[in-house]
Amino acid sequence: MTFPPFSWARAVALLLTFTLVASCGLPRVGPNKRELFAGSVQREGDAFVVSVNDRVTRATAVTPALGFSQEFINAGTLGSDTIRPGDVLGLTIWENVDDGLLAGQGANSTILEEVQVDGAGFIFVPYAGRIRAAGNTPDSIRRVITAKLEEQTPDPQVQVRRVAGDGSTVSLIGSIGAQGVYAIERPTRTLATMLARAGGVTIVPEIAQVTVIRGNMRSQIWFQDLYDHPELDIALRGGDRILVEEDTRAFTVLGATGGQARVPFDSQTLSALEAIAQVGGLQAATADPTGVFVLRNEPAEIANTVLGRDDLVGAQRLVYVLDLTQPNGMFQARDFVIRNSDTIYVTEAPYTQFTRIITALTTPVAGVNSLSSSLSSN
Repeated sequence: MTFPPFSWARAVALLLTFTLVASCGLPRVGPNKRELFAGSVQREGDAFVVSVNDRVTRATAVTPALGFSQEFINAGTLGSDTIRPGDVLGLTIWENVDDGLLAGQGANSTILEEVQVDGAGFIFVPYAGRIRAAGNTPDSIRRVITAKLEEQTPDPQVQVRRVAGDGSTVSLIGSIGAQGVYAIERPTRTLATMLARAGGVTIVPEIAQVTVIRGNMRSQIWFQDLYDHPELDIALRGGDRILVEEDTRAFTVLGATGGQARVPFDSQTLSALEAIAQVGGLQAATADPTGVFVLRNEPAEIANTVLGRDDLVGAQRLVYVLDLTQPNGMFQARDFVIRNSDTIYVTEAPYTQFTRIITALTTPVAGVNSLSSSLSSN
């Protein structure tokens, strides 16, 4: 058989292209549906592949549980005149003698300024000794000091007042209008009023989290819950540390979508449909709507529920499959909850890879034809 001029070159080009495609494959965004299913435990892989339905959606609908512990919620609001550790008091003591215990010669009163309540809640008054101040009012402290001094000087008169610049303070840091140390005063005895005093939050309220640290206790709530649930507006205590920060949860999107990136959550709860929309949706020209995968390390209790088992121990690799072409597919994607560190992967439509193969086959042949024409004209 005789080949036309340069037709052997076309044959060689086609053969080389087919060989290249078969041995090395073509560029693509990631594995296809067949390869993902091949990695399932059912096919001796290391991940459970589960098609999403209404039962699976309900079993996996776990959202972050934030809230104050009962120790925080049950702490009563301190009275406006209740003395607390760190408060600074001013004392004036009058004695009904010319030469008293405290007053000098010719004076009948003694002023003790800036007597600070120590961390244990006590103050020290000369000749009266160590007196418990925390939890008491200025008037009750006055009566205690008077009773102690009456044993040593006739008819003492005592005045106790809180000095301006309350010593009980809280610190506010993070995404707050004005970070700093603030005194607990009459208008700012609860969390909400203290946050307002510091200028409010400076991040999107929907993803703002408020953490209160009190000694060795630590609790966290969503900022919006503070106003939706009045019981979370807890009473503050001296030494409280309040941290306001943005939600740190994020998910990763890969494959045939409008963008491939690690994406932070923009709300407290996020569905698969909303997550895909955040990156521009599926690529109309390449995406396979029957192959939307969510990859997750699932706790054993949820994995057992999803798979109808009771023998799994420890975190399990689960791959959830969403088919947006099914009659209920869009609703299931709307209800399927995305969690922190999830990976969403959208496969390419089969014809996309076929198109690449055709392009790879025809491009070298076109180059050979061009070369043949050039040589023929010479």
